Amino acid sequence: MTWLDVAADHPFGITNLPYGIFTTAAEPERRRVGVRVGDLVLDAAAAAHAADCEYAVPALSGPTLNPLLAAGKGAWDATRAWLVTVLTDPAYREAVEPHLIPLAEVTMHLPLEVADYVDFYASDNHAMNVGKIFRPDSPALPVNWKHLPIGYHGRAGTIVVSGTDIVRPSGQRKGPQDPAPVYGPSIRLDIEAELGYLVGGATTMGERVSVDEAADHIFGVVILNDWSARDIQAWEYVPLGPFLGKSFATSISAWVTPLAALDAARIALPGQDDPVPLPYLQSASGTGAFGLDVQVEVSLNGTVVSHPPYSTMYWSPAQMLAHMTVNGASLRAGDIYGSGTISGPEREQRGSFLELSWGGQEPFTLADGSTRSYLEDGDTVTMTAWAPGADGTRISLGEVSGTIRPTAPEA
Repeated sequence: MTWLDVAADHPFGITNLPYGIFTTAAEPERRRVGVRVGDLVLDAAAAAHAADCEYAVPALSGPTLNPLLAAGKGAWDATRAWLVTVLTDPAYREAVEPHLIPLAEVTMHLPLEVADYVDFYASDNHAMNVGKIFRPDSPALPVNWKHLPIGYHGRAGTIVVSGTDIVRPSGQRKGPQDPAPVYGPSIRLDIEAELGYLVGGATTMGERVSVDEAADHIFGVVILNDWSARDIQAWEYVPLGPFLGKSFATSISAWVTPLAALDAARIALPGQDDPVPLPYLQSASGTGAFGLDVQVEVSLNGTVVSHPPYSTMYWSPAQMLAHMTVNGASLRAGDIYGSGTISGPEREQRGSFLELSWGGQEPFTLADGSTRSYLEDGDTVTMTAWAPGADGTRISLGEVSGTIRPTAPEA
């Protein structure tokens, strides 16, 4: 229970407590770490100072979450325990209450300064759908897919916060029947519904992070939309993989759900016994390679078009992190990695329009009667997600939204 007037079943209740970066109209240049509880935002550093928790102030002083990410898991656990204490013990009310701000009075910003960005390809349903669409006469899954988490290194500088408009990208494209490539705006602009993982606790080059150690480096989770220009991607991706078809923009939710808030959402992975992963991708404890019971909802212009279930993902976030460092690549506070498109076995669970429209062959219909295969200018995509929380609660992971704007005119 909390002394705040917040319902026990509020999706941003005391069992959630996500972090974000906010400003107010009174101080538009001062970015601060906020913790959401109900429909209020706690100015975390100010509350820590007022409640005589000075050890937490440096990590919570902003203007990004990077100092908190760098502080490591011990600090994350201690800070979360302190937040629960001051928001539930009435003895702290007088000190803390003045630092609670109505949600409607804050503006949210990108929660971190992104160090590196990697995006994985961890859903076998998505990978098989893509294979069937693009390689109908070949095996749907690449030969290496169930041996390792496949990924690509993305562009950290174009990760943006929810609500940021997305300008339609331009690039080269060449259809199967075109005699030569052409240059122009993408005509097959798509989305990918994903979760993103924020990393803390830096490592040195040459150091590996095991599956069982991975959770000590995963601070929290965001909803992630990996915008994708399928026509640009199709022409460029052989032999080195995604480049301009992906690097123009990636959107993430403003609120970061702590991994600790998702303890009740941990589930076993689907069977990984054919083949059995190599030892470095296995958990010695038996619990390190966990899945998550997170339900995602994708809306286009207000019409819900898909419900991708994260519970069906083949590779664990811990296995992704272990694979990312097995060659000795270092971690930095502020790294983020995406899960890859979340898709379930049913049509209404597909996490990209490429799959929903089956490569454009089966357009889907919106509530206003219009149809889509890919995104049009003016379209708004919104993704939300929820998961089971502690004590039988349901917690929200917030939302990530973006509206497509026309290609900028050539200079």
